[in-house]
Amino acid sequence: MNKFKQFGEDVDGYQVPVLNEREVRASAGILFLFAFISLMIIIFKGNFMIAKFFVIIFLFDFTIRVFINPRFAPFLIIGRFIVKNQQPEYVGALQKKFAWIIGLVLAGLMFFFLIVLNTYSIITGLICLICLIFLFFESVFGICLGCIFYNLIYKEKAKYCPGYSCEVKDRADIQKINKTQYLFFLVFLIYLVVSIYLLKNTFSVKPESLWVKIGVKKEASITNDAK
Repeated sequence: MNKFKQFGEDVDGYQVPVLNEREVRASAGILFLFAFISLMIIIFKGNFMIAKFFVIIFLFDFTIRVFINPRFAPFLIIGRFIVKNQQPEYVGALQKKFAWIIGLVLAGLMFFFLIVLNTYSIITGLICLICLIFLFFESVFGICLGCIFYNLIYKEKAKYCPGYSCEVKDRADIQKINKTQYLFFLVFLIYLVVSIYLLKNTFSVKPESLWVKIGVKKEASITNDAK
């Protein structure tokens, strides 16, 4: 626990070093939010400044995670503060390190293309998209895509995965999807398709300001009364 440079923490009852999945997900959610905002600013404003700042922050954070100690990574510290009153959920550190190495490589590529070369291309776009997908799955679903790749590459399978997903076990009844649920989902898809087909022209009309619309109606009413 007191070691400065290590990956993961030793907790009684666990055979390998572990991390708190709750703070990892919290940090992933924060990073996803900033990455998404940066992307929207690029798309709608054509401004890359926020994205460049995000890249150097992301690179710094993941460098600390991989080469020093996750405990000192700024966004994991923020995540720890946010979920400090929640019961820890321990996950194996080894597979997380593999996932974060992937993140570090992606951040390094973005740093090279976007900051060193000061360029953008389909390459930077794809890297950004991959990062967003990884962060989204981690924060929203609790699914570590990098950890899945770890299991595909290494013979020694990951231990202590989120939600005990590493262990082979039968799903509980509450996890199973029955025929009625599939039917309702099919109804939803039909509803979605029909709605798009029938309402696409109506929904394509740009909304007016409510206050302007009310003001116009009031002015028209006053004019009619005067007549």
